[in-house]
Amino acid sequence: MTVRDDGLDELEVWIDQDLCTGDGICAQYAPEIFELDIDGLAYVKSPDDELLQDKGATTPVPLPLLNDVRDSAKECPGDCIHVRRVADKVEVYGPDAP
Repeated sequence: MTVRDDGLDELEVWIDQDLCTGDGICAQYAPEIFELDIDGLAYVKSPDDELLQDKGATTPVPLPLLNDVRDSAKECPGDCIHVRRVADKVEVYGPDAP
């Protein structure tokens, strides 16, 4: 994936906690993006390292972490990690990706 100036390649990630199995694989791959909360479920973190617990909360995917986030989505046993383009909300990695 190449970076373009028009912002079409900006990505965000969110977790569907209803499907999260709490295995923590995502937090192992990308601890800068994912964290397990005391409820045993994974959540995304803001760029300021704040845990985002609102349903459907998204956080940007920094380009240097893209491979780690992609691998998290691929390896997640709950298929609950969704990575999509910001511009058009099309999922590029995760259970709903083409």
